[in-house]
Amino acid sequence: MGQQANETKPIKCICAGLLAHVDAGKTTVTEQLLLFGGAIREAGSVDNGTARTDSLPVERQRGISVRTACACFMHNGARIQLIDTPGHVDFAGEVERSLSVLDGAVLVISAAEGVQAQTQVIYRALRTLAIPVLILVNKIDRAGCDIHAVTDQITENLTGNLVYLETADQVGSADCTVSELLPDSLEEEILAAIAERIPEYEDRYLAGERVSREELAEALAVLTGKGAVVPVLFSSAKSGVGIRQLAEAIFAFLPAADGNSRGELCGTVFQIEHDRMLGKAAYVRLFSGALHTRDLVLLPGKKDPEKISLIRREDGVKRVDVQEITGGEVGILYGLSGIRNGDVIGRQGSGRRVSITVPLMMVQAYAAREEETAALMRALTELSDEEPLLDYVYNQETRQMHLKITGTIQLEILKELLQSRYGLDAEFSKPSVLYRERPAGRGEGFEAYTMPKPCWAVVRLTIEPGEKGSGVRFQSAVKEGTLPRRYQHHVETSVYQTLKQGIYGFEVTDALVTLTYGEYHNVHTHPMDFFVATPIAVLRALTDSGSRLLEPYVRLILSAGEEYLGRVLGDITAMRGEFDTPVIRSGQFMLETIVPVADSMEYPIRFRSLTSGKGTISQSFHDYLPCRPGFEARLPRRGVDPLDRAKWILYVRNAFGNEQER
Repeated sequence: MGQQANETKPIKCICAGLLAHVDAGKTTVTEQLLLFGGAIREAGSVDNGTARTDSLPVERQRGISVRTACACFMHNGARIQLIDTPGHVDFAGEVERSLSVLDGAVLVISAAEGVQAQTQVIYRALRTLAIPVLILVNKIDRAGCDIHAVTDQITENLTGNLVYLETADQVGSADCTVSELLPDSLEEEILAAIAERIPEYEDRYLAGERVSREELAEALAVLTGKGAVVPVLFSSAKSGVGIRQLAEAIFAFLPAADGNSRGELCGTVFQIEHDRMLGKAAYVRLFSGALHTRDLVLLPGKKDPEKISLIRREDGVKRVDVQEITGGEVGILYGLSGIRNGDVIGRQGSGRRVSITVPLMMVQAYAAREEETAALMRALTELSDEEPLLDYVYNQETRQMHLKITGTIQLEILKELLQSRYGLDAEFSKPSVLYRERPAGRGEGFEAYTMPKPCWAVVRLTIEPGEKGSGVRFQSAVKEGTLPRRYQHHVETSVYQTLKQGIYGFEVTDALVTLTYGEYHNVHTHPMDFFVATPIAVLRALTDSGSRLLEPYVRLILSAGEEYLGRVLGDITAMRGEFDTPVIRSGQFMLETIVPVADSMEYPIRFRSLTSGKGTISQSFHDYLPCRPGFEARLPRRGVDPLDRAKWILYVRNAFGNEQER
């Protein structure tokens, strides 16, 4: 333990994410990088269930990544920390959380399938967060692949700022090869790209001056770090072709963390696991400062600090005990029972956030055996802790367990996880679509909670439609002298909590809530009174305004033989879909469409059956759009309805009364 803590720190510490659409070969790339770096002796196989980063039994059985995995290898004295993320859209929440801790990313694209829907979603998120990107065109050994067509797709659908770092030969065969980085044959092309963006190099380029490979590499590193260029590499990860060049490119062109161990503590939690022996394990990326065993850590929203009992770090694919982790490193913390996914440790405001996935459906869970209900509740609580988008809720009144899911594959995996990890057989209801609500107009709500004393909270507010994509926004038109800031903050917090369920039971979005009047009493107001009054006023305002239902749409990209096009177009029309003009090349069609989730849940299965498994389909979330006129849907309310005023007041008073007793 002490030996690990005292080891010499690496010159550089890079946290690189590997991201891709499913089946692009990302996990195989990870295995080969670990082999190249000496972290493992033999590369594992996804097909054979031996990939090191696919550690869950369900991952090995199905050959897909379900959870984010971390591994590490050393190269040129640098610690390269790999974050291997799931590629399937149902597990995009894992990708979303991982993005917040990356120094750079390797976006893996299959030379056979090209740019797919999830590829575009991931790339947009990387650009939004200004994360430097390397693009790796993998599977260049696949028969019939066309890397020129793929790079054309990248230019058209992702970015035109591509710079090729190497050349590939004998593409489409097992004998494919990749050149060294920055070969002489690409020198002029690379220099021209640099000259367009750095004036100093423009003069040298026009003068025909020779530029060394070291200077080219240095300039490319600067431009890649700024997002001004996106380097492109090639590989056949299955055979290890191009992996050495990829490792060198990660080291040379992706930025390293500052790694200031003496700076102010700042880190982000991006993964939660549960260890049967050690309890909750939290993966944290430190950006600065240091954490030591037995340090006290104050977690967001907590009053009292918690003590770190153990710290581990990835060493290759193994976890080793260490006494500390410092700025730039990824560590695993134990002993912090209250820690949550997404928590920022230390200095606030350092985390990067972007949304790339939305749970689109809800299911009810049942224990196969009545006596296992309590165990299932504990298991679902634990799994929801690891994947917050599940948003597990137990309804005390109806004794029902509800979960949100992003897709049917996630539900299948969840069932298998419950069996393999907890020994529980669970059943799930048929998924129901999660619609959203938007205020139809302007409404006003009022509540005077002044009895039974001691209590006093008066709230008047309005709700109205906000701009599309704005979510829920709150503003106050009440002066602090009239209603103290702490009570206005209680109102604001309660507004956001309440609008998780609108009058139809669905989450409310694109709404502007304005506090127009508030009143308190110097003697009778209890600190929690505004949490009683505000939900009543909010739902009265939403009832007054009326609520308009929105339904989720997904974007599908379909490709198959031209002979199937007519039937596919008929299917899309029947699903109320909208589509662009199909593109037909070499007897194959490619079609992009948006369809409502309610009508298309089972369509991927139908499409693959229709095309005898030869067609390809990729899916990503598109948007929430207005439901057709006359459509109605309701979701049973979870918990007590604030519009049932007497019952609500009794419920909340008991809740915070019990909290006070504790």
